[in-house]
Amino acid sequence: MKFTRGLKDGLPIALGYVSVAFAYAVQAVGQGFPPWFPILISATNFTGTGQFAGTNLIAAGAGIAVLVATMLVINIRYTLMSFALAQKMGNGFSLWQRAVLAFGVTDENFAVAIRQPQKLTFPYLIGLMSCSFCGWLGGTALGAGVSELLSASLANGAGQAYYDMLMSALSIALYAMFVAIIIPPSRDDIHVLLLVALSVAASCLFYFIPALASLPAGLNIIICSVVCTAVIAYFFPHEEKHTENQPLPLADNLRSDQNEAPCDGSSSDCGENGKGGSL
Repeated sequence: MKFTRGLKDGLPIALGYVSVAFAYAVQAVGQGFPPWFPILISATNFTGTGQFAGTNLIAAGAGIAVLVATMLVINIRYTLMSFALAQKMGNGFSLWQRAVLAFGVTDENFAVAIRQPQKLTFPYLIGLMSCSFCGWLGGTALGAGVSELLSASLANGAGQAYYDMLMSALSIALYAMFVAIIIPPSRDDIHVLLLVALSVAASCLFYFIPALASLPAGLNIIICSVVCTAVIAYFFPHEEKHTENQPLPLADNLRSDQNEAPCDGSSSDCGENGKGGSL
């Protein structure tokens, strides 16, 4: 898989990221941070929910311990995504390549990469992640650059109304992009469709049940992911197919050896060492 293929697959993600990053930068500048602050955060952190939450905590004067704990809970889901991607990657990845790719793991990048039929290569993943990262960083810079103009228009009620309308419209773009990512595999594989439906139902439970809704957002995602995936894997296990050139598992080889009749040396099918098989 080539670098250009990754760029092509990452372009829709980048376009969706522009709107969300734009809203993040406008919000950060509106909270009193200088325009360079959201740009720096986006350049060193590639996590939308984490950046929104972290900036809000900093603006509220939260301590370092609270900030670190919140970021850990929100972003720990990327550990599960990294484990899944590692199963799709070949063996030719060095430590520094894996470290670079770990920075680019996001919900959308994971969704696109994991449904590729071939083994993932470093050029493809770099193309995918760098394209989406440019959209995220570019959207942040754009939002920070025009935030002063928006701030001037917010001095009156009409400006506030237009601002709210703009933020609502921009927030829809990322969700629409995610729907476009999951629809094709759901249409082609009934198991994926069942997983999506089960995940939606589980997410609704975490939203409407007060005891579950009080859990941190990052923890909700982890619980939904693990439980829904485990249910689908249990009821619809994936059977591995072995080709003629692919070695059988060790247990199958042992059973095959046990089923072979021992040679007593009298048969013409025995080899010169007294074992079954003709020369």
